[in-house]
Amino acid sequence: MSSHPSPAGALPDEQRQAAPSRVLVLNSGSSSVKYQLLDMRNHSRLAMGLVERIGERTSRLTHTPLTGGGAEPRETTGPIADHEAALKSVAEELAKDGLGLDSPELAAIGHRVVHGGLKFTRPTLVDDTVLAEIQRLIPVAPLHNPANLTGILTARALRPDLPQVAVFDTAFHTTMPESAARYAIDVKTADEHRIRRYGFHGTSHAFVSRATAKLLGKDPSEVNVIVLHLGNGASASAVREGRCVDTSMGLTPLEGLVMGTRSGDTDPAVIFHLMRVGGMSTDEIDTLLNKKSGLIGLCGDNDMREIRRRVDAGDEQARLAFDIYIHRLKKYIGAYYAVLGRVDAVAFTAGVGENAAPVREAAVAGLEGLGLAVDGELNAVRSDEPRLISPEHARVAVAVVPTDEELEIATQTYALVSGSAERSDGLT
Repeated sequence: MSSHPSPAGALPDEQRQAAPSRVLVLNSGSSSVKYQLLDMRNHSRLAMGLVERIGERTSRLTHTPLTGGGAEPRETTGPIADHEAALKSVAEELAKDGLGLDSPELAAIGHRVVHGGLKFTRPTLVDDTVLAEIQRLIPVAPLHNPANLTGILTARALRPDLPQVAVFDTAFHTTMPESAARYAIDVKTADEHRIRRYGFHGTSHAFVSRATAKLLGKDPSEVNVIVLHLGNGASASAVREGRCVDTSMGLTPLEGLVMGTRSGDTDPAVIFHLMRVGGMSTDEIDTLLNKKSGLIGLCGDNDMREIRRRVDAGDEQARLAFDIYIHRLKKYIGAYYAVLGRVDAVAFTAGVGENAAPVREAAVAGLEGLGLAVDGELNAVRSDEPRLISPEHARVAVAVVPTDEELEIATQTYALVSGSAERSDGLT
């Protein structure tokens, strides 16, 4: 049997197998830390968990080991003062399973960072310059970037010798042309205050668009996909040949689709009207549009399962909320069909997209002229696997593709630190 030399710069098989292969993925919120530990040799999950209510007396850590066939979740409650204490608690739980942060098999820690602006277009090794730029972007992501930054600083303090990698929600959308990214306002004002459409949920849109191409048996560069990420937060993207050319969220995650508690697209003059006529402050309007609008503002519920139960029971308010949700969704499908010109697939993902068959059916109903339809029996099937729900020989595939943002972050992180992706600080 002949042997083939390793590619230039690649490690021999025996050395590559011995190299660190685990990645800890951290998603740090203002009062929470979600985490997963993955082995990138086979993309298996070794552990996962969530720390909630950081800074409160009722803090809770739920840790689930997934090795050896898995085990029951372990839950601990009690005060966890800050993110440093939270990560130390996570490290202790991992150590109980032989997966501690001091393990030589840990290759890197990958961090979700919501806003990377225009300067971060790829996964980025964290250094002081990168930290300063994430800090500078806080005014355009005041709810997310401070917590993401805290998570990085805390992990850095615990393992200063370990590569820390920032993976940005906005990075996938930096390929949008200026015609899609610019708002039609004074250019000087927009540039001075960094006002433009950045888009979010980028790791999900990247993962799902590639997974959809794989489901079709094609390379991402060969297909055009409309991705519909429908969770409590919701966004759509138009992906041409593997690159995002438009997305529904904008300067913030408020723009676009109707969401669980966010309004989505709204006439900007509504804000002026509420200030002048309603006497509301900017903070009150911010809370209204981000936390008291969308589905919960329309019918008092933001859980699609409960809304559908109410619709089936004849609740007219729930029916109206559902119809508004679908109307906006259908508008974006049609708009992105026009942007792309040719659509090979529409992919539904995230909690609602993956599980709510009535949403998928209603979203494409009446779009048969565009080649879109769902097969009732296929649409009713529940599965954790990517699958087609369109009729056989349909002109446009309709797919359900479970998203995996943690795997996407881990994959990008490992590719960077293992040398299979270009080492770069991510600054353009």
